[in-house]
This record gives sequence, C-alpha cells and structure tokens, in this order.
Amino acid sequence: MESPIEVVRRFCAAWSDNTGAAELAAFFTDDAIYHNIPLAPITGREAIANTITSFIRPGPPGIEHIEFRVINIAANGPVVMTERVDVFRLTDKSFELPVMGTFEVTDGKINAWRDYFDMNQFTSRMG
Repeated sequence: MESPIEVVRRFCAAWSDNTGAAELAAFFTDDAIYHNIPLAPITGREAIANTITSFIRPGPPGIEHIEFRVINIAANGPVVMTERVDVFRLTDKSFELPVMGTFEVTDGKINAWRDYFDMNQFTSRMG
C-alpha cells in the first residue's frame, strides 16, 4: 500500500494532469471532510466531487484548470502537509495562489483535507 505522502503526491499530480472531479473524489474515503478554511467544510465523497465540479467549469467566468505546484511536502504518520502554489487558469488569464494544505490519510485514502489561503487574494485575482 502507498504511504500517506505518496497518496498526497499522486493526488496533487492528478490536479495538474487535469483529472476529472469523479477521479479526484476517488482519492477520498466515503465520509471524508474537505475544508477550505475560509468556507464551510464539505463532508462525503459525493459532496466533494460536486464541490470540485462547481469550481472547475470551462468558459467565463469559470476556472478552466488548476495546477498544484508542491513547494514542500512533509509527513508525520498519516498526516501530510503541503506548501503549494495553486495556479488557476481562466479563459483569459491565470494567477497563482499560495496555499498550505493538511491531509489525513487512512488505508490509502484521504479522509480529511484542509486548505489554508487568503480568500481576499483569491477573489481579487478572480476578478
């Protein structure tokens, strides 16, 4: 079985490879929690897939693609922390957003994902 850090590396690479929402959601346990800290947490694999689908949508003003550039990654048992720059590509521009992410992995699946970022920075760059 993959180590927690390997699972998270593969998950981050899947975003950069433009993997679909269902395939991204398959990295999670059925009862996983995804929490963009400025927003309310999302619970469950299906809700996570729906959330991913809601913010990756082609055409204006949607996000065409998100690339996860992992700067640093560290693990302590089942907990994996990432320092990332997420690159958002829209129809007419792209921008970078610094993000710190914490993942908890159990039996090869992500059961918790928390991302910490500046929501004002994100919304101002989205336009």
